[in-house]
Order: sequence, then structure tokens, then C-alpha cells
Amino acid sequence: MSASDTPKRRRHADHDTLRRNDGQWWSMAALLIACLVLMPVAAVVWMALKPTENIWPHLMNSVLPRYLSNTVILALGTGSLSAVMGAGTAWLISIYDFPGREWLQWLLLIPLAVPAYIGAYALADFLDYSGPVQTALRGWFGWSNARDYWFPRVRSIEAAILVLSAALYPYVYLLTRAALHEQSGSAYEVARALGAGPWGLFRRVGLPLARPAIVAGSAIAMMETVADYGVVSYFGVQTLNTGIFTTWLERRNAGGAAQIACVILLVVVILALWERAARRKARYHQSPRQPRPVTRQNLKGVAAITATILCAIPVGLGFVLPVGVILKYALAYPEGWITPGLGLAVWHTISLGGIATLLTVGFALVMVYGVRLSGRSLPRLLLPVTMIGYAAPGAVLAVGILIPLAALDHRVADFVEGLTGTDPGLILTGSGAAIVFAYMVRFFAIGQGAVDAAFTRISPSLPMAARSLGRNNRAVLKDIFVPLMRGSVGSAMLLVFVDCCKELPATLLLRPFNYETLATRVHEKASLEDLGNAAPAALLVMCVGLLAVFLLARANPGLRIADSHAIRGA
Repeated sequence: MSASDTPKRRRHADHDTLRRNDGQWWSMAALLIACLVLMPVAAVVWMALKPTENIWPHLMNSVLPRYLSNTVILALGTGSLSAVMGAGTAWLISIYDFPGREWLQWLLLIPLAVPAYIGAYALADFLDYSGPVQTALRGWFGWSNARDYWFPRVRSIEAAILVLSAALYPYVYLLTRAALHEQSGSAYEVARALGAGPWGLFRRVGLPLARPAIVAGSAIAMMETVADYGVVSYFGVQTLNTGIFTTWLERRNAGGAAQIACVILLVVVILALWERAARRKARYHQSPRQPRPVTRQNLKGVAAITATILCAIPVGLGFVLPVGVILKYALAYPEGWITPGLGLAVWHTISLGGIATLLTVGFALVMVYGVRLSGRSLPRLLLPVTMIGYAAPGAVLAVGILIPLAALDHRVADFVEGLTGTDPGLILTGSGAAIVFAYMVRFFAIGQGAVDAAFTRISPSLPMAARSLGRNNRAVLKDIFVPLMRGSVGSAMLLVFVDCCKELPATLLLRPFNYETLATRVHEKASLEDLGNAAPAALLVMCVGLLAVFLLARANPGLRIADSHAIRGA
């Protein structure tokens, strides 16, 4: 070996050392972000195990059975009704042709744009004693007051199930329709040749093929139901989520709230495992040749009208009714658009959502990239675990965020005051920082899922070529990955921003005094039966939600959704 080769080998060795050190820094960054995302859940578990005042025996003997039973009934009812509405409409849209089908296949998505709590306000106003339905009944039949006739109680657990199902059935619809479209039309043709009618075709062919997708969609709807606060609080249904608010805010017991939060986490984990198991079973062996598409059957007469009506009912309940009621109040009370606080609520919503979106997607990009550069198993194991924040309800995350941040806030304030003689106040919990942190943890799974999927679509040869030309890992990310992932990253940012705008429980618990967003303004005004002032904020929230639905429809023209986390972001 010549002496001239020695400096060259040394340069190569130094270059390899720098590359390894660079990869270790990215790996450490990924671990830090994972710990940051998992911290609120870990804090909830710690506070539940080490409460300052153990009220677990009291909870078990008093309110917890009622909270748990109501939560289970609400989740099972919503999951079942969502399955009927979503799977039924997906079957009709996929198998039959009838008037309005081309429009309805997209309109069935738009209830995703309406937060369930807005649907609850609209349904209560529509069916209440002074609403148009009961007013019309009294006028038609000559009844003078409520004692003259029977009418179902509007604010009840049954009404909450109806509202939540109308808002959440699109999850089942999307997954079921994708499952039906992925199957060959030969199975249906054979079944028809053997004499199967419409019901037999659904029961013997369609339902077995789509059952895993239906179960997965129902599990997602049930998880969202467990996380709901706006609907159940407005209808007076005591669930585990409302129990957190009662135990923490009214009884001033953070440890008890953390113990209830752990029960919610257990329920959510069970549902998440159920949903994952159902999606794992959603695989069927098909012919290597292109499967024959399903040939839709033309419906005529009464059958066609019935199919149109059945598909239109969920759209009416989940979108037309809420938008109609809210729009009526917005037009009847135009002064609601200039009331004090609305502009500030818009600014808070945009600023908090924007900052949280940038941090969420940015941290997701760093974490996924760091895990890919790392050769160690720990970062790879933590990557899927960080998705637990999306399954955890906002109220649970608020418990795990506010208590540790408040303690840190007081220590920082004492340190600054001792150092400068000036009290800086509560920097973290006295501003929107805690809300931003909650949003980031809550919706980190959306950014991570989109970024990870975008990385897998890029050929490994491109970054390898860049590194061979002397680019370091940061330059490869900036010059190679980010430009190619711009579309996926943009979609993830929009979905995260929309979810931030609609998030209610975490914002209610973490916001400073007199700090409003559009979601909290809608909730507070509607709770006071002031729908006139709630309507402008509600319309703005729904308009933001429509952006997400439009993005979902545009990104998935065939509605072939492979991963349920992609649709939950909408």
C-alpha cells in the first residue's frame, strides 16, 4: 500500500465518523420528541398511582359505575348505529345505481365537517318545545301545552347517540366502501346466478367481505364517542369525560381526575386494539389478474326512491340540519358577527392552530427522519407508541399537561423573581402555550403518519446518491426529501390545523381566564342558549371542516382508504 493512500483512508474514516455522529444526533432528537409526546399520558398514570388524596374507593362506590355504564352504552349505541348508517349507505352506493347516486357518494362525506357538538345544539333547537317540530304539532292538532301530548325527551342519551352517529358514520362509510370496491364482481355475479336476492346478496356476500372494515370503522366511531365532551355535557349525560371535568374543576381533585382518565385510557386502548385487529383481518387473497369491477344494478320505481331517501337521511341529519339551524340564527341575528370577542376568538384559533400545526408536522418530520437514520431498536419501538396521543381524549391529555406545567411555571416564576425581583407571572399556563402543547400531542399521529408514508414513497437511491456527493443528513432532508414530500406535508398540516380548530375539551381545560377560541365560544354561547351569538363561530368552524373534507375527497377520488388514521385526521 502506498503512502499516498493513507491520507485518503484517513479522510474516509473521518467522514464516516462525522456521518455516524450526525446520525446519533438525529436519533437523540427523535427520542426527545417521543418522550415529549408521551409525557402527558405518563403524567396521568403517575398522578393516578400517586394521588395527593385517594378518592378511588369513593369513586368506585358512587359515581364511577354510572360514568362507566353511560360511557359504554353511548359507545356501543353510537358504534352500532354508525355501522348501520355507514355500511348501509356504502352498500347502496357501491352495488346499485339510483337517482342522485353520483352526488350522494360525495355528500355522504360532508358530515365530517360538522363537529358533533354543533349537531347537538342544532338538534335540540329543532326538536325542543319551542322548536319548529313541536310548534307545528301543536298547531296541527290543536294542543295547547306539553301535557296534551307525548314527545321524546330531547336531551337524553338516545339523542346523544343519534347526534354522534350522524357525525361519525362517515368513518364506517369510507372504510366499508373501500373494502367493497376492492373485491371482484365475480362473487356477486355467482351469487345472483344462484338465486340470491338483494338481502341474500348483502347477508351472504357483501357483509362477510366488508365485516373487518365495518368493525374497524365502528371502533373508530366508538373511540371518538368516548373522547366527546360537547355533546354529552349539553345533553346532560354523565360519562367518564364529564367526570374528569366535575372531579377536577368542581371537587378540586386532580388525582381523582387522573384516576378517571386512566379508566378512559383503558377503554380507548381496548377499542384501539379491536380496531387494529379488525384491520389486520381485512385481507383477502385475490387472483393475480386484475379483478373484475362490480357491475352496479339499476334500481327503478319505489326501490330507486327508497335507496335515494335512505342515503339522503344521514346527510340530512349530519349536515343539512346543523347547517340549516345555525345558518338561520346567523341570518336572523346579524349583530352576532360584530359582537365583542368574536374577532379575538378567530385570532386565537388561527394563531394557536397555526403554531401547533407547524410544531406538530415539524417534530413529526424530525422524528421519522431520525428513526430512519438510527440503527437502534428503541426509537423504532417508540415511533408507533407516540400515536397514543390521538387515541387519548383531549380531557385526559389536559390532566397530564396542566398539573406538571403549572408546577414548572411556579418554579420558573419564583426563580425569575428571586433573580430579578420582578414576578413574570405564569408563562406557560397563563398563555396559550399549554393549549399548543396539547394540540401537538393530540394530533401528532396525523403528522407522523403522513410523513412516514411520504418517506416510504421516495426511492432510497436518491438520498444515497446525495450522501455519496458529500451531503450531510440535514442537507439530504432539506434538498431531497422535503421537496418531494411537499404535497403530503401540506395535506398533513391542513388536517392538523382543522382538528386544532375543532378541539374542545383540551381547550376548555387549558385555556387561561377569558381566553376564547371558536370552539369554546360556540360551546359557551350554546350552553347559555344564545345560539344567535354562537352561530357565527359555528359557521366558521364548519367552513374550516369543509376544507378537510374537500382535501380528503380530492386526495382519494376512488375512496380507497388503506389506513384508518388517514381519515381520522379529517
